[in-house]
Amino acid sequence: MNTTLKRFFAAGIAACGMLAAMPAGAQQFTMKLSQPTVNDVTHEYFKRMKAGIEQRAAGKIKVDIYPANQLGQLPAVVEGVALGTIEAAASANGFWVSLEPRFQVLDAPGMFDTLEQGFKVLNDPEIRARLATWGADKGIEVLAPSLYSPLMLLSHKAVRAVGDLNGQKIRTQGGAPIQVDPLKKLGVIPVSLPLGEALPAMQNKTIDGMVGAAAPYVAFKYFDIAKPMTYLPSTMFAAPVVANRAWLKSLGPELEKIVREESRKAEEVFGQWDIDDIKSKEDIWKKNGGEIITMSPEESKRYVDLVSPVAASILAANPRVKQDYEALLAAAKKYK
Repeated sequence: MNTTLKRFFAAGIAACGMLAAMPAGAQQFTMKLSQPTVNDVTHEYFKRMKAGIEQRAAGKIKVDIYPANQLGQLPAVVEGVALGTIEAAASANGFWVSLEPRFQVLDAPGMFDTLEQGFKVLNDPEIRARLATWGADKGIEVLAPSLYSPLMLLSHKAVRAVGDLNGQKIRTQGGAPIQVDPLKKLGVIPVSLPLGEALPAMQNKTIDGMVGAAAPYVAFKYFDIAKPMTYLPSTMFAAPVVANRAWLKSLGPELEKIVREESRKAEEVFGQWDIDDIKSKEDIWKKNGGEIITMSPEESKRYVDLVSPVAASILAANPRVKQDYEALLAAAKKYK
């Protein structure tokens, strides 16, 4: 072995010895945070979470944020969180349902009338304790239930009444019955697509519309494709932030506590910050020629009266889901 190789070999052994002697507390963890959107409430949540964790962890945890589907489309990201290849991610609620049917409850139409009400319900201590058990047997855990926005329908043809939905091919945020069956009751033809695949489908008019929210519609300039955006009555868009349970435990008690505390603290953005951001996105939408539509009180009631029984029937099929649904309904009444 020549002198140069001997030196490299010796240096490698020394480096390995140093790493072996390094205390466990000095280990650096990486926390990848994935989201399909950008410059919205979830992005702000992740930025605040990153700042808080990195400051308190003092170099032991590095947090990397990947917006706009950089780590893949939602089905792959959800699988990555379950497998532990992605530490945490935000996703439209329908994609978490594939792992844990209890997530369906957050999508139930008629559950919440406003974001403010939903924020109070999801911060109720009894409800938080219930949410903390979701997905335990699949290796995942809710960090933030995250009511993202009122659910909005972007469509090529303006939808002002329930009858306008009949025959429309609409993209849903997941393929679970809770996402598609209530819309079928209205005559909609549901098409499940991740957000990243919805833009070309709207451009090509292979779909007539899509459910989503104002923030991603503005961020990805959907106003260049379609103008009318309709509030779907008493229906919220949930986009929970979910983490891999094994990774959280691997941090050790001190670092795990930091991650949990900072993720909870950052949830403040899902209150007034989110409401103000939605308003600003709607203003941008209108400045670019878009239209914001609210159904009349009569049509709103008709919508809820048609879809709520369908949702209740779906959720009653699973005893645990039914219990969650009834608990959230009771809490929603308390915070009306």
